[in-house]
Amino acid sequence: TEGNAKKQYCGSLDLCLNVEGRLQAEKLSRRLKGDAIHKIYASDRKRALESARIIFKGRRITRFADLREIDFGIFEGKSHQEITRSHPLLYKRWLSNPYATVVPESESLRDFKKRVLVALKEIVSSNLGKTTAVVCHGGTISIILSGICRSKKFWELIPASASLNVIEYKRNKANITLFNDTSHLVL
Repeated sequence: TEGNAKKQYCGSLDLCLNVEGRLQAEKLSRRLKGDAIHKIYASDRKRALESARIIFKGRRITRFADLREIDFGIFEGKSHQEITRSHPLLYKRWLSNPYATVVPESESLRDFKKRVLVALKEIVSSNLGKTTAVVCHGGTISIILSGICRSKKFWELIPASASLNVIEYKRNKANITLFNDTSHLVL
C-alpha cells in the first residue's frame, strides 16, 4: 500500500494495494500455482482481500474480520518519524514493551492477541487435515507465530509483505515449517 511505502502504521485504515503490492501478490500467486488449497480466508480489509483475489484468482474467499490488523489508535496513518516527534516517550515505551504499553485510542496488544488466536483456533478446527490459506497482515501473522511459539515477541516476528509463512498442524500441535519466505519476490 502507499502507507507501507511511506512506512506508516495503517492497522485500521482500509487502504488498497499500490502497484508494488499488486505485483508482489502476482508473484506469490505464481509461487502457489498448483498447490491444492482447500479453503481461503482473508481479513476483510481492502488490501488483504485484493491480495487474496490476486493470489487465488477466481477462488471463493471467506472474509474474516477477526484477522484484521491491530488498530494503532493515535498512531494510525503516522510514520515512525512523525510519531518520534509527536510522542517520543510513549513511542519508545511501546516499541520496547508493546504488551505493557497501550497507545491511546488503540486496541491493546493483549486484546489483539486474544482476538487473532480465537480466529485461528476457529479456522484450524474447521479445516482439520486440509490445506488452508490465510491472507492477512504483518501484525496478525506475528501474533499467530508468537502464539504458536508461546513467545512475547511481537516486532521481531512481523514478516515482509507478500511473504509466505507455513504452519502445519498434526495431532493438535502446530509446527512453523516456513517463516517470512520472500524468494518468490526476487524472480
